[in-house]
Amino acid sequence: MVPEQNEFFMDPNRCIGCQACVQACSECETHKGYSMIHLDYVDRAHSIQTAPVVCLHCDSPTCAEVCPADAIKKTADGVVQTALKPRCIGCNNCVLACPFGVPKMKTEFKLMMKCDMCYDRTSEGLKPMCATVCPSQALFFGTREEIELLRPRSVATNQFRFGEQTITTKVNMMLPKSGKAEYVDVTAAMSERGSGKTISLNILDGMYNEEQSQ
Repeated sequence: MVPEQNEFFMDPNRCIGCQACVQACSECETHKGYSMIHLDYVDRAHSIQTAPVVCLHCDSPTCAEVCPADAIKKTADGVVQTALKPRCIGCNNCVLACPFGVPKMKTEFKLMMKCDMCYDRTSEGLKPMCATVCPSQALFFGTREEIELLRPRSVATNQFRFGEQTITTKVNMMLPKSGKAEYVDVTAAMSERGSGKTISLNILDGMYNEEQSQ
């Protein structure tokens, strides 16, 4: 089991897009050479900012709840596992249901594969591969006391709100302490206004032209 004092913390603000976590994850012996973590571009048209996406290991995992074959199991210490090969029927229910877009269907294996927090390592007290190699510590695995010492201006939360629904997770997200937010409002960005800029492609010379939208 994962030692109770060890927790997983994710701080997207510190991600530098180096892909070290992606490469390290693919080297995990249980992943068949595939990475179970990926990087999302926050606003690729206007920024190079990236954010790591790992399984947040929900207390009530939707992926497991919608699985008709009972192929997705959660361990006693709260880690949601990759689908069991003998049970997975490749229906993609879990892929569609996850509010964080984490599960991925590997068609070549006819199997859903996702981050299992390197359970073969963390259950032995070792760090997940991604947290081991992250140079900016955007992914951190350790005690709450350690992260509070390293991030005095940040606070950890494992509450994610989707409208009226709140999802509690095993993985923590780091937020600015000044914001005093007790949870991450995932759908709040839907009401944000755009940057007021558009990117157009000039086909003739292959150059990008940035224009102020009217």
